[in-house]
Parts: sequence; structure tokens; C-alpha cells
Amino acid sequence: MPPRGVKKGSKRDRQYKHIKKSEKEAGRSTKRAEEIAARAVNKEKARSGESKTSSRSSTRGRSASSRGGKQSGSGPGGRTREQLYNDAKKLGIEGRSKMSKNELQKAVAGAS
Repeated sequence: MPPRGVKKGSKRDRQYKHIKKSEKEAGRSTKRAEEIAARAVNKEKARSGESKTSSRSSTRGRSASSRGGKQSGSGPGGRTREQLYNDAKKLGIEGRSKMSKNELQKAVAGAS
């Protein structure tokens, strides 16, 4: 269910549905996917001035849409172990559960 104040068929409603679908495809539960989507939409509303109130953290930094929805991936640590593990699972890499983050990076890079 989209956050309060989001009208059916609006840009924010479509954004909410898209994020929720993406999170479900990434293996999140329905409840968790809805929470992530609602938080992302609320943050975008705060950034663009569509909400009455907004926290400082909602208006600072890069927006989720400009990051492509990813928080990690371009920092000094790169992608998280969980992200690498999910990629390895999609690629059918055997023994992935016992691999370290570094081993997963090499296996995913070699398989793709």
C-alpha cells in the first residue's frame, strides 16, 4: 500500500509499485519490499517539496533515483557480500555459501 498522500495513478504511485516489484525480485518479503518502497517514495517527496515536513537526512545527499536505488557498489568496499552472493546464486555458482566476499567477487566476475 503506497504511503499516505500518494494518489492512485500518480508518478509516486508508479514509482512505489516499481520499487516494490524490484525489491520482490531481489528476494525481499512483501512486507519488507513495501517498507523500502514507501521510504524511498517519501524521501523523493521530501526532496521535491511535495511533503509538508521533511527531515534533514531526507534532503541531503544524492537521491535514490540518482543512485539507481543502490547505496553500495561504488564506494571503497564495492558491492556488499549479500549482493555478490545473490549474483552468484543467479549465476548458479556452486559453493557460494562458504565463499568470502573476495572469493565471491572473483567468482561472479569470472562467470559473467
